[in-house]
Amino acid sequence: MAIATAKIIHETGLHARPASVFVRLANTFKSNITVSANGRKANAKSILEILTLGAGKDCELTIEAHGDDEERAVKALVEMVTTEME
Repeated sequence: MAIATAKIIHETGLHARPASVFVRLANTFKSNITVSANGRKANAKSILEILTLGAGKDCELTIEAHGDDEERAVKALVEMVTTEME
């Protein structure tokens, strides 16, 4: 299991477009990936679940992955939320 926390820096957080970019990236990995924020947990590969997190700017996410490429998945997703995600 790989796990990391990251703070979202994008102005709109994980809403609409940034969320879709996040989900597309998550789907490039084979690992099962979950994201926690605001007391909720979501499948990182589901846009609907990611949007229900209500993760805005400066929200701290916990990204957890289980699988063959778990380290790469967590690293890539952390990098995405800590950059502009465009």
